[in-house]
Amino acid sequence: MTDPLAPPTPSAVPPFTRHTPDLPAAVARAVDRAAERLAGQAVVTPLVESDALNARAGGRVLVKAEVLQRSGSFKFRGAYNRLAALSADERRQGVVAFSSGNHAQGVALAARLLGIPAAIVMPADAPAIKRDNTRALGAELVLYDRATESREEIAAALSAERGAVLVPSFDDPWIIAGQGTCGRELAHQAAARGAALDAAVVCASGGGLTAGTAAALVAAVPGVAVYTAEPEGFDDHARSFASGARERVDPAARSICDALLAPQPGALTFAINAQICAGGLVVSDAEVRAAMRFAFRHLKLVVEPGGAVALAALLAGRVETAGRTVAVVLSGGNVDPVRFAEILAERD
Repeated sequence: MTDPLAPPTPSAVPPFTRHTPDLPAAVARAVDRAAERLAGQAVVTPLVESDALNARAGGRVLVKAEVLQRSGSFKFRGAYNRLAALSADERRQGVVAFSSGNHAQGVALAARLLGIPAAIVMPADAPAIKRDNTRALGAELVLYDRATESREEIAAALSAERGAVLVPSFDDPWIIAGQGTCGRELAHQAAARGAALDAAVVCASGGGLTAGTAAALVAAVPGVAVYTAEPEGFDDHARSFASGARERVDPAARSICDALLAPQPGALTFAINAQICAGGLVVSDAEVRAAMRFAFRHLKLVVEPGGAVALAALLAGRVETAGRTVAVVLSGGNVDPVRFAEILAERD
């Protein structure tokens, strides 16, 4: 096994591109390599099963609890895999990322572990817990107004000014491969329980978690149906699967799922997901809040809105569960306490 902390050769040559032959298989191989790099760094998060959830579904539901991952979401996986792939010179120059919060925290933590300077462009209205955690991890925060400013332009200018590497939140092969270790673990954990997966539901924003997870699952469990889950108004994956082209989100759309507000599927992520996903599921904010309450009451897990969409889709009956084994990913748990208390106090 390679030393995960040893700077490799410069990271200019990606493990795969949109034009790589047999792209899903290439992604699965990159996920295997990412798993080696992440060994001892990322938490092998538990696969949770609940009698109450199984009874509700009329089948068997396996819940991948990425809320228990370092930094509170799956994003650490991709961030660490990307930063660990930087050359020694690139590490000295530092990194720049833009994020509403979970990618920010993942990059900040990975940068601290690897001794890399990090600047994170975040919306000023991002949840306070995400801003505070990112700052506490040692990253420099650059706040912006998401209504009037472009985070991409701000981050690109910072990257050019400092000679720093820009770390995308999803449309990057190392990020995708790192996120895919979630699906790789899920497949191994399900097999260890003798569970044959029929389907899996994964939240989608830019599509990085889905792309890596779907590639890993399909490689390990041929025939498994992988679905994206998105909030209403941000169902760009569902619409893109239907049209065959990358659809955009209406700029007027709003959702409580602050982690899932990407305006469009990534070019690379969609090239992967369009080949292997079975379709896209869409849920309302009310269904997301109900899923957060269910996870707290029955799974004893704190889940943020964006992290609960896959469970919301299952609970709302968007995917067939009767007599089947279905996995869902709870992708993050970074929710402001006041907002979480308000949601828990609502009636189902």
